[in-house]
Amino acid sequence: MYLRFVRTADTENISATQIAKALGLGEVQVRKDLASVCAAGLPKVGYPVRALRMDIEKALNSGAPVSAVIVGAGRLGSALMEYDGFLEYGMEIIAAFDLKAQVPPVYKGHVPVYPMEQLAGFCEAHGVRTGILTVPAGAAQEAAEEMVRSGLHAILNFAPVRIHVPEDVTVHHENMALSLAYLHVAAGESHKQEEEEQYGNPDF
Repeated sequence: MYLRFVRTADTENISATQIAKALGLGEVQVRKDLASVCAAGLPKVGYPVRALRMDIEKALNSGAPVSAVIVGAGRLGSALMEYDGFLEYGMEIIAAFDLKAQVPPVYKGHVPVYPMEQLAGFCEAHGVRTGILTVPAGAAQEAAEEMVRSGLHAILNFAPVRIHVPEDVTVHHENMALSLAYLHVAAGESHKQEEEEQYGNPDF
């Protein structure tokens, strides 16, 4: 969020207070976050936008994109292959792997899709350490284990199930169903509040 904001800032300097207000964040937290990556801030002046942008990009490795692979080239995996937004955050999808993939590889977008048995060799040859898991729930654990054996140490898991990996492997579970459920509850609460404001709270 910080990087996207400072990239669009049209001023020479910007303060933590301005950033906190624009992003809806706590000012104290913003000051801590920015101080951890940029030492160019000055009292009553703020941060030079150019220096702050460069320091955030450096912290996120945005200068040199990190290579990643997708395991599971179904509908979700294919959609992620077509998404160009990863580069904005310093990551590039360079290949995908699927049990049904053929040789030679089929391209989806600009991403080649290889058979699963080529995953380990590809990751070793290209120094890939990050993977995105987009297989069905029933295949998720086995696929995750293959990703770990192939040298992947960070996994973004879109499968609707928890996967179990060694402690030195980082996993982030992206549960879209849970996110939709949260939005449904939030929308219901918002509608309820609108009705109470319009008609009064029936409990009183």
